Amino acid sequence: MGSKRMNIANLFLDAADHYPERLAIVHKDKSINFSELKKQVLSTASYFEQKGIVEGDRVLVFVPMSIDLYRIVLALFHIGATAVFLDEWVSKERLLLCCRLADCKGFIGTTKARILGYFAKEIRNIPIKLKLNKRSEHVSSGRLVKPEASALITFTTGSTGIPKAADRSHQFLQSQFNILKEELKTDPMDVDMPVLPIVLFINLGVGCTSVIADYNSRNPKSLVPSNLVDQINQHKVSRIIASPYLIKRISTYLIEQNVKLDSIRQIFTGGAPVFPTEAGIYINAFENVDVNIIYGSTEVEPISGIKACNLIRQKGSLSKGLPVGKIHPKTELKIIPISNSPIGLTKLSKLAEMELEEGKIGEIIVAGNHVLKKYFRNEEAFKENKICVEGTIWHRTGDSGFVMENQLFLTGRCNQLIQKNNRLLSPFIMENLLQNIEGLTLGTMVEHKSNLILVVETMLEQSEVGALVSEFDYDKLVVLKKIPRDPRHFSKIDYGRLKEMLD
Repeated sequence: MGSKRMNIANLFLDAADHYPERLAIVHKDKSINFSELKKQVLSTASYFEQKGIVEGDRVLVFVPMSIDLYRIVLALFHIGATAVFLDEWVSKERLLLCCRLADCKGFIGTTKARILGYFAKEIRNIPIKLKLNKRSEHVSSGRLVKPEASALITFTTGSTGIPKAADRSHQFLQSQFNILKEELKTDPMDVDMPVLPIVLFINLGVGCTSVIADYNSRNPKSLVPSNLVDQINQHKVSRIIASPYLIKRISTYLIEQNVKLDSIRQIFTGGAPVFPTEAGIYINAFENVDVNIIYGSTEVEPISGIKACNLIRQKGSLSKGLPVGKIHPKTELKIIPISNSPIGLTKLSKLAEMELEEGKIGEIIVAGNHVLKKYFRNEEAFKENKICVEGTIWHRTGDSGFVMENQLFLTGRCNQLIQKNNRLLSPFIMENLLQNIEGLTLGTMVEHKSNLILVVETMLEQSEVGALVSEFDYDKLVVLKKIPRDPRHFSKIDYGRLKEMLD
């Protein structure tokens, strides 16, 4: 690691000096320009220092996406402290386990979070309680830190074992900033609606305006498309970066109401698979808009990307895998045999031997500066997810797929592939085929108690469904009114809950 000290907050401070009068964040009826946000960040940082937060301290942050959230996190970065986030979807038991593991010195949260803190010993035991709206009359001069110093720790969903927390250093965030800025072609003149919190940080470092979407991301079903359309029109939003669920909801609304959004020039979506049918809905709603689908994960963003129009053109290749586009030039990618065992330490020659030939399905592994290097206090997660090869850390995505002519194709999660009669069946590909059948909204294939079960979501009767899926090979058909979705993106099937239902 380089010895030159740095601080990721300086990207924002420089942008604020360049574009002082430009709006930085718009949230509901509030807005703040770069100059005022900078002033608030520096006085918040000074308040944290007065309360005893120093470089290297961890602070648990319980604040929803808002102007306050970015003021607080930038202030923590500025003084060299680490912001710790817990997934909003975790159960109380997991939340307390994460708190014990994070071992934070400070806690800051909304009134609701502070009340919760009274009832949770783990939060009560955090020594320094910081007030959400308190700032100092002074400004903090900040700290430069080692590039590998932790800036941001995020605990991700998971219901068992030691919670997995992505530990992002200042240097990692800088690499992610550089690559995403280039990939998203972020321009200071953009007015952006980023639903992914990390993208708003990039906007603050570039100098463009971010409009926070008016909906509760913890409850995707609460989304009212007309509210977002009003926001887009009111603020002349030029770009949306959001989950496929949100883009689809807006697109469907625009088509049904026969409404056009003239200010939008670009859309980026990712975080869940997008199939050609869905891409068709986006294109239909947003004519002449550059619609991009990004494939990546918590640990590495982006891995590859494809334009929606190109995805539609490749409709024919779907029986083999879902095209997710060209591999990003800064991402090294290999396909290796699927295995449940840790690979750990290996040599370059060994990794080269493991690599599968073009067109063969295996696990996707990636390396690059923007690939997460460490987890917080979780040796187990590191062993399972990383391969150390002569100084380079490769990340195992857990996704299966293959490469053809520098194009990446996905075939679903490795642990969901079904081995049947010496061939691999991909429920993921099956899902797309089922989604294209008139009358079915969703469907998948699962192996349960040695049976191949075809599960479909529909309002049709069992007998009607049987006729529609006669070409598929399965042992049992289960018809549900609602297949459970993952709480984060509301776009993926929650296989854990589905198997519980089948039990």
